[in-house]
Amino acid sequence: MDIEPVDPAPSRAFSRASLRQYWKDLTFVHWAVAPELVAPLLPSGTRPDTLDGLTHVGLVGFQMVGLGLGRGPRVPYFGTFWETNVRLYSVDDAGRRAVVFRSLDASRLVPVLVARASLRLPYLWSKMGIDRDGDICTYRCRRRWPGPAGAASRMVVRVGDPIADPTPLEHFLTARWGLHTRAYGRTLHLPNWHPRWPLHRAELLHLDDGLVAAAGLPAPAAAPVSVLYAPGVPVVFGLPTVAGGVATCTPP
Repeated sequence: MDIEPVDPAPSRAFSRASLRQYWKDLTFVHWAVAPELVAPLLPSGTRPDTLDGLTHVGLVGFQMVGLGLGRGPRVPYFGTFWETNVRLYSVDDAGRRAVVFRSLDASRLVPVLVARASLRLPYLWSKMGIDRDGDICTYRCRRRWPGPAGAASRMVVRVGDPIADPTPLEHFLTARWGLHTRAYGRTLHLPNWHPRWPLHRAELLHLDDGLVAAAGLPAPAAAPVSVLYAPGVPVVFGLPTVAGGVATCTPP
């Protein structure tokens, strides 16, 4: 089986968009882990995606802005919220690289309910916020529902210079053009597309995190292998397909 290349700027592979949104003020913090540690946490039909024999756990904070369905108008109020996710890296039987979310904390309850019901994504309702003071960004998250209630994270980073030539690891961690999820007895692949990431160096000044452990992973014991920032990109999602297949699925 051929695995698709890590492409930081692919052409859009789908014509019909199911979702539109803008991701703003993103910070990516990543730790390297052994593939066998996360393999049991991935959906059927996928396995850990690796670079130099290792896979990764990501903690990503950002603001979702202007969520909209297809070509329809953007959703007022409920379509803009803060989000923090814990993610793993996967590849399916068709060779498609993607991410698997172990948790997605969001500050609006309605999008949480819709995402949980439609694609069975592990969204959770949380109290969240992002503060920006010059080149310092502070991300705050405390879980409300469904739990474990009180799981929290506080992350402070200093944003550095733009990255002219990202490393292979930086491309591997950010050039992800889909997600895998298990819903209605099937493993689905949901593609996305956005312009090439405008990545910046970032320095992790403080991290007090319980979200990684709450997602069923060992709490990080070492410094992260990568800390990155991006000011934002517009994003579109296509329609889900069965992982490893080509048939389009419409979840009930």
